[in-house]
Amino acid sequence: MLGLLLLQVMASCLWLGHSEVVDSFDSCPQFFYDGIPPNDALNPKNPARICQRFNNSYHYATLYDRDRRIPVYSAYKYRPGPYSRPSVLWMVEPQLIGKNNLKEMTSEENLIYNHSFTLDQIKESQAIDDDYKGQKDLTRGHLSPNGHQYSEESKIATFTLTNIVPQDETLNNVNWNAYESETMPQKTQGCTTTYVITGAVPGNTYVSNNRVNVPSHIWSAACCMLDKKPPKAWGAIAENKSKKEVKQLSLEDLEKSLTKLYGKKVTLFNNACSQK
Repeated sequence: MLGLLLLQVMASCLWLGHSEVVDSFDSCPQFFYDGIPPNDALNPKNPARICQRFNNSYHYATLYDRDRRIPVYSAYKYRPGPYSRPSVLWMVEPQLIGKNNLKEMTSEENLIYNHSFTLDQIKESQAIDDDYKGQKDLTRGHLSPNGHQYSEESKIATFTLTNIVPQDETLNNVNWNAYESETMPQKTQGCTTTYVITGAVPGNTYVSNNRVNVPSHIWSAACCMLDKKPPKAWGAIAENKSKKEVKQLSLEDLEKSLTKLYGKKVTLFNNACSQK
């Protein structure tokens, strides 16, 4: 029994990360162009702003919808690195549970066995691992994908359920994957820094006993900084359905599409990035 307990403690320590649920993104403005996040049109009724931090470093920022239990968007810098996809434990965010002093994203098991939380407490305002198990034709879709992160630590930090939405399996594995792994490297050639915001439009259906919303659309916007030239920008959007194409369009047209879907004027880069 002692040996098993030691193994549990070691495992929990190994996969501890650090996240901060904050009132604003002032702690991690570096993931937004000009330090300014999208306007309030995307904000849900019950939001959580998370500066996703791992091993004392910030890696990306997430606006999370506590009621629908999905992220609204994740913002990050596009920096693909040499490391392969890590094999890690899926993590949750302790600070979404309620008032506590735990700032580390960690596994459900660690919270239950080492910090005396119950599974019901964890699942009240966020998705848990079981919500994604056994879902037909749906898979875990990263908003900040591990393939766009440079370091092994940054890749691991993307494996939190606060960065995941139920995404159509075929879309995730085929057309959206092609955009992430083929189109983005082509479009970012010559960019000194590329700011990315990838989001999910809430849909009308839920999974896991109406706990987790299934987005109607997946979208992404990029702002590319060019040496001694004005920045350039582009966008992409796809219905969250099988075999749907990823439409590549200007940032201006993406914002118009999101404005129509949300019923409010959407501005992603504070009108500061070129829309040509």
